[in-house]
Amino acid sequence: MSRDSYIPRMVDPIIDGVFTTLPAIMLVGPRATGKTTTAIRHVETVVRLDRDSENAAFLADPDVALRRLKEPVLLDEWQVVPEVLGSVKRAVDGDHRPGRFILTGSAWSDFGGRTWPGTGRVVRIDMMGLAVKEVERNTGRPPFADLLAQGRMEELAVPVRPPDLADYIDFALRSGFPEAQRMPASVRVRWLDSYIEQTLTRDIETLDGRRDPIRLRSYLEALALNTAGVVTDKTLYDAAAVNARTGEAYERLLRELLIVDKVPAWFSNRLKRLIRGPKRYLVDPALVAALLRVDGQALMRDGDLLGRLLDTFVVQQLRAEVPVCDSRPRIYHLRQDQGRHEVDIVLELGMGRVIGIEVKAAATARHDDAKHLRWLRDELGDRFVAGVVLHTGPHIHEMEEKILAAPICVLWS
Repeated sequence: MSRDSYIPRMVDPIIDGVFTTLPAIMLVGPRATGKTTTAIRHVETVVRLDRDSENAAFLADPDVALRRLKEPVLLDEWQVVPEVLGSVKRAVDGDHRPGRFILTGSAWSDFGGRTWPGTGRVVRIDMMGLAVKEVERNTGRPPFADLLAQGRMEELAVPVRPPDLADYIDFALRSGFPEAQRMPASVRVRWLDSYIEQTLTRDIETLDGRRDPIRLRSYLEALALNTAGVVTDKTLYDAAAVNARTGEAYERLLRELLIVDKVPAWFSNRLKRLIRGPKRYLVDPALVAALLRVDGQALMRDGDLLGRLLDTFVVQQLRAEVPVCDSRPRIYHLRQDQGRHEVDIVLELGMGRVIGIEVKAAATARHDDAKHLRWLRDELGDRFVAGVVLHTGPHIHEMEEKILAAPICVLWS
């Protein structure tokens, strides 16, 4: 890809800053999210460890192979030859010059319980798929969470022609994979099908080749159907017709491949009867549609799935911004038992302060749509920084103290 066609990523300034100070960084994210394309811009030598022709020397003697390369070096898909991490550790221990190694990986494994050799030597930077802000080349705008954390709600903006519900569905189905972004919709569907197939066959083999890809697909489809939801493990196991031991192994593998994420439940001693169960998400809403074989028209007819897809899309946008936020938010959800109160997304800031976000597939936000945010505000007092009801309509308006209604597009506009 030429420099002119490169889409600037939100993590670019972070890479620049860290790599000019520290010797090694690691870009971690799902396969095909653009990690290699971004990392190449910062190095002299590229080693693709998922290619037999390039990994042979590292399998034989990684220390010798590493010493012979012109730095800075990109070690792409490091998880194929995990021993390379030990070589990077030894090289950094011997010479702490900044800007020596970038590692990229599309899996995150505990290496069978072995000690992680990168602690204190390799800084991890998460890099997810393209956010709309990146596609529209608007990465210079302050992150959404920072604007709320700093009390700058008046800086939230809506474009002259705001998206409508059909546009938001199109954004979600376009996916965050850079390659898929450039394709016509009909070709993109085939590309996503192939991505899923390769994940369930070739990629799984790098972690655990014993798994049945057909049953694993059934489990992933059950996760897609329940994306953005609090669902019991048994519900997923029953839907995929697997036992608990197999289901636990499947979820671990899918999380290690970084295509499934668990958003933990937010907890406070000040609130009663909060459940501890996580919400599960596929990291890209287009994967949800591909797995369930639905298009935009089908989503418009299924209110439950539409709501889940929009929630997944919003979390995708927020997750892409988290690494660059000065407020350093962590993403949670909140729910009381029996659903008395629930908040779709809770961004926890420092000192236990929170931002609450509700996502609605409606063109206007009603008074009742803010009831859970209102409850959270009243319970937390000063710890409640702001609440936002994100909707698919065109207008921003204040609903009441500290609670705003705004179009989803304020995340990037």
